[in-house]
Amino acid sequence: MADNATSRGKNYSIIAVLGMFSFLTALSGSSTNLAIPKIAIDMDISSSMATWIVQIGLITTAILLVMFGHIGDILSKNVVFLAGGIGFLIGSAITGFAPNFPIILFGRVIQAIGSAMIMANSMGIVTQYFPDKRRAEALAVISMFISVGSISGPGIGGLIISASSWRWIYWINVPLGIVILWLGFKFLPIPKESWAHVRQVTQGANWTGQNLFTLGIIIFFLSGSFFQAGRSKLLTGIIFFAVGGVIALYAFIQDDKANLPWIAPEVIHNRGFMTSITALALVMLVNSVSNILLPFYFQSYNGMSAFYSGLIIMLQSVTMLCTTPFAGYLADRINRELMTVVGLLILMISQVGYAFFPNNLDMWKIIPPIILNGIGMAIFLSPNNALTMGLVDKSLSGIAGSLNSFARTLGMTIGISFGSSLLFFQLPGVKRVTASVGLPFIHAFANVFWTATVISAVALVIVLVRYLGSRRKPAAAKESA
Repeated sequence: MADNATSRGKNYSIIAVLGMFSFLTALSGSSTNLAIPKIAIDMDISSSMATWIVQIGLITTAILLVMFGHIGDILSKNVVFLAGGIGFLIGSAITGFAPNFPIILFGRVIQAIGSAMIMANSMGIVTQYFPDKRRAEALAVISMFISVGSISGPGIGGLIISASSWRWIYWINVPLGIVILWLGFKFLPIPKESWAHVRQVTQGANWTGQNLFTLGIIIFFLSGSFFQAGRSKLLTGIIFFAVGGVIALYAFIQDDKANLPWIAPEVIHNRGFMTSITALALVMLVNSVSNILLPFYFQSYNGMSAFYSGLIIMLQSVTMLCTTPFAGYLADRINRELMTVVGLLILMISQVGYAFFPNNLDMWKIIPPIILNGIGMAIFLSPNNALTMGLVDKSLSGIAGSLNSFARTLGMTIGISFGSSLLFFQLPGVKRVTASVGLPFIHAFANVFWTATVISAVALVIVLVRYLGSRRKPAAAKESA
């Protein structure tokens, strides 16, 4: 009995460490979204250029997630996770002290490398320490930390930006991160690894596939810069988009045929697993559109302060925080596939609400879609995460977790790039969003969310087919019995 109590206590401590780093990365991400209009003014850059502060971090994370998940499997998930914490803090400090825009981007890249190491191994560590029947609740706890970070980001970030400098949204990570790292080194066992062993297990890895994927992702997302430039660069943007997408997809095909692939074939050929992460990517894409566009709507177009803008935007995360515990509880007790269908239906309705945002600050029309967005995300994420990690063997939990995080990050990256590119494509010649842009901004804003509605409908069809398939399996089992 005492051993069980000790084991449970250790597991709770590990969840606390994982959760607190998830909180910190979410805090930084949501604060950065809110700070973009202010950074654009401070650095004298266009609104569209400022979105690259968010995009470059997400692109870097997406590129490296699978690699760090694989390294976590063959070396140690705990070591890679804690090393990522150190990198995240260094990147935060560089970004906070950056004297110009290029150094900001450099700091964000370092920060993103750390985030990739953290995200690629968090779910694998949970799978390592928690049995299947308790895994959804453990993942829901981490989701709660993420929600709290997302909540705190607009609130704390808005207060900091209004009272001081945007730089403090990065400096605040350093003292908080040092405390979390200390706890991590205390509770996460760290095996001793020699550099010779590290070189031995990584030298035969499929670096060709990783390099192809890196090249493809970079070209793919560079297309956003051309789309934002307007119709004159449309063809160039389409070429970059297509070429980058083909190279990135070929990297997965090449990896599947390699002697030592980054992604285990039994994971990439697992139809249920791939369905789950595809749905996740689409959901995160849709959710990220509002994350990047709402600060422009509130601050740049309607002249609202960063603080009050943050308070309104944080309603989405507050709703997620309140709904996630119930979603995690229900996900372990009722049909998980059905819950994902319900969550996506609510998310799709919220996108329709965004498309009807008014020209003025009519809160009766603004607040309901934000709240519905949070409810839909919470109901979808917990059961989908549990489904995803329950479909693979524990020995592959690291790469499975990193692919899940990759899908989440790729969706966010495409969503932010897509949302900002489509918005500014419709506003040629607009360097910075202000009230003077007028109704063209509202029309462009609505068109982006009508497109997001269509994408969420596609995701809804995917999870609905999965749910109907799960209902047919028990019926088929009964007939065969």
